[in-house]
Amino acid sequence: MLMGSEVKSMREGKLSLDEAYIRVKDKELWLIGSDISHYKNAGMWNHDPRRPRKLLVHRREFDKFAGRAHERGLTLVPLHVYFNDRGIAKCVMGLAKGKKLHDKRQSLKKRDTDRGLQRAMRRR
Repeated sequence: MLMGSEVKSMREGKLSLDEAYIRVKDKELWLIGSDISHYKNAGMWNHDPRRPRKLLVHRREFDKFAGRAHERGLTLVPLHVYFNDRGIAKCVMGLAKGKKLHDKRQSLKKRDTDRGLQRAMRRR
């Protein structure tokens, strides 16, 4: 459920899903952490850029995604948002599994070696 200024801002491409995730509250899906910038022409009727937004889904979609996320300990993540032929904003969701401790260590090690290589390349 979006406000008018949010839709206009999204059409200008001012949507960020970098740290966004989807939570289940009272049998509803809520998009949390997304950032839709202010619409410059909205004036005093502008929206809060980081407010939680309710996602409208069919019951079978809710059962499919929320059930799997709850039983397996997965996280619902918004992948991207687009406008369909009728001009309605749609959010593509995915189920993601968090990293284990050994995976995190491996990622940190790889990032440190990449940084070292970048520093060595700059010094040349």
